[in-house]
Amino acid sequence: MVDLPAPLPPRRPPSAGVLGAAAFAAAAALAALISWGLALAVESRSGAAVTSRLLAEGYTWANVDTNGLIVALSGTAPNEALRFSAMNLAGSVVDSGRLRDGFEVLPPKVVEAPRFSVEMLRNDDEVQLIGLLPDGEGKTKLADAARTLTHDTPPMDMLETAAYPAPEGWDAALAFGLAALELLPRSKISISANGVVITAIAASLAEKRDFEDQLAKATPRGLSVTTDISAPRPVLTPFTLRFVIDQGGARFDACSADSVKARNRILAAARKAGGTGDLTCIIGLGVPSPSWAEATSAAIETLAKLGAGTVTFLDGDVTLLAGDSVTQAAFDREIGELRSALPDVFSLDAKMPDKAVTSVAGPVEFTATRAAETHRVELRGRLTDDRVQAAVASFAKARFGAAYVHVATVLDPEAPDGWPERVLAGLQSLAQLDHGTLLVRPDTVEVSGVSGAQNASATISQLLSERLGQGKTYKVNVSYDRAFDPLAALPSPQECVDRVHAVLARQKIAFDPGSAEIAAGSAAVMDALAKALNNCAAVKMEIAGHTDAQGSTGGNLALSQARAEAVMVALQGRQVDVSVMHAVGYGEGVPIADNGSEAGRESNRRIEFSLISDGTAPAKPFDLTPTVQVPADPVASPDAGTTASPDTGIITTAGPDFSADTGPSLAPKSKTVAPKTRPKG
Repeated sequence: MVDLPAPLPPRRPPSAGVLGAAAFAAAAALAALISWGLALAVESRSGAAVTSRLLAEGYTWANVDTNGLIVALSGTAPNEALRFSAMNLAGSVVDSGRLRDGFEVLPPKVVEAPRFSVEMLRNDDEVQLIGLLPDGEGKTKLADAARTLTHDTPPMDMLETAAYPAPEGWDAALAFGLAALELLPRSKISISANGVVITAIAASLAEKRDFEDQLAKATPRGLSVTTDISAPRPVLTPFTLRFVIDQGGARFDACSADSVKARNRILAAARKAGGTGDLTCIIGLGVPSPSWAEATSAAIETLAKLGAGTVTFLDGDVTLLAGDSVTQAAFDREIGELRSALPDVFSLDAKMPDKAVTSVAGPVEFTATRAAETHRVELRGRLTDDRVQAAVASFAKARFGAAYVHVATVLDPEAPDGWPERVLAGLQSLAQLDHGTLLVRPDTVEVSGVSGAQNASATISQLLSERLGQGKTYKVNVSYDRAFDPLAALPSPQECVDRVHAVLARQKIAFDPGSAEIAAGSAAVMDALAKALNNCAAVKMEIAGHTDAQGSTGGNLALSQARAEAVMVALQGRQVDVSVMHAVGYGEGVPIADNGSEAGRESNRRIEFSLISDGTAPAKPFDLTPTVQVPADPVASPDAGTTASPDTGIITTAGPDFSADTGPSLAPKSKTVAPKTRPKG
């Protein structure tokens, strides 16, 4: 018999109480969910509404955060009034009780001192002073210095002062500007705490060099000085040219031209006649005829055909003296051709050598010697009488110094006519030399020696031509010695850049990888560069930075610019005047080696120095469409589709380049009125 399991008890239906509790719990959860959703909606809408209102009113510095019904405001307000206004705007959107003020306010700015600057304009004894100076003695010093320069005319004083302390560097700039004002009779000098800018006019090239030399020596260390001194073409009176062919070869004793084209034509004729070496010709004003180059070239060609002699132009007067080896037939033939070739304004006096006169070796002569080291001047030979002797002695003492002149002359009433004038002209010529000799004879005046002036030979030839008169013979044998040139101690611009190239040829400037920081191992080369640039204060140079082709083009351009500027800053820190230097980055655009090899890339990563000519400024520092730098993705540039440099993280976008545009200017020729601003909205 099988036992069956007991039957289960019957299931009871849930009671009404349990069903009610479940329904209440579900309703509570649904209500909470709906409340949370509504709170999020209110929070989002409140934050968006407040943000929109603040941005619409220009409160871009305000930030809005929401937390439930609470609206928190933060940011830095420019001033307390704008902070209060921003709170009021937010309160007009939501209930002010829900706002929380987390604004900060910038501290009130101290009133900045004005920009102090002075402009001084001088035209000989007329001085104008314009500008604003700090309180102190500066205004009094300027006014007193101006009065000492103006003599009878009082200076125009338009100076004002402000009760602020002088900025750093102001006193040094003011003192240097005053010194420049006293030195330069025709100048404009602008002074500020950042430096001094000088624009001036010199009477001659020699005076221009002298001004630049004195200003360079007087410039204080660390003061930025920009100098632009122009020298007009000299007025040559008389306009002189003297060409000689003798045993010493073909050469100029003096050469003048009225234009570059005329100078080139004259020098070409001189070279064709046998002239070698450094043939120079001064370009000046005062030419007697537009046909000067035509006439002088024809005379030089005639002298070359004769083979020996001298030809001298003194304005329109032409004197040609044939050499001893010239035959009468050749003289007649060539002089006839020259007379027909010379324009009408020129008067020719051509002579064969006077054998009788040149063979005379009589005792009538006057000599003067100027010693090289002692500068003692000894006068010997014949003078006509006591009055002439006293005049010659006084003239020599005035020219050379009374303590250096020794007179040992004898009197000869039978001296030739015009003898005193020839002696005085010779002494005036001797004064142009550092040391040399003078020989005066009835038939000639001879001056020989050494000078520290490059144009001494031309000056002496011009002087003797004018003082002796047309047709008179003289000889000039003067050489230039750099050791006696007071301005030669300053290096020329080319010498300055050559020194720099010599330093960089020994060791290049190195940088930390991917950086504009100069490597520590390059400190010695930077010191050597600073030493090489000593006394090169007024030399305009370009410091060019170059990279290899790795990385993006824009990144390399920015890196090369930063490295060139780093070199300029390092030189400035070593007391080098960089006021007329320009740092320019060329990136990978100017390679000197193959970027496919490591050695080539190393050669392309370099810093170069080059001269900037007076008439040509570098295009990049003054480009009116400057480089725009924007942050870039270190990996890629979405705009250009190029890879950004991991070294710089910068993409460089250059504007249009108009540096090669030679077309006519489209700038308006008359004043125009700018259109009114379009109303907002």
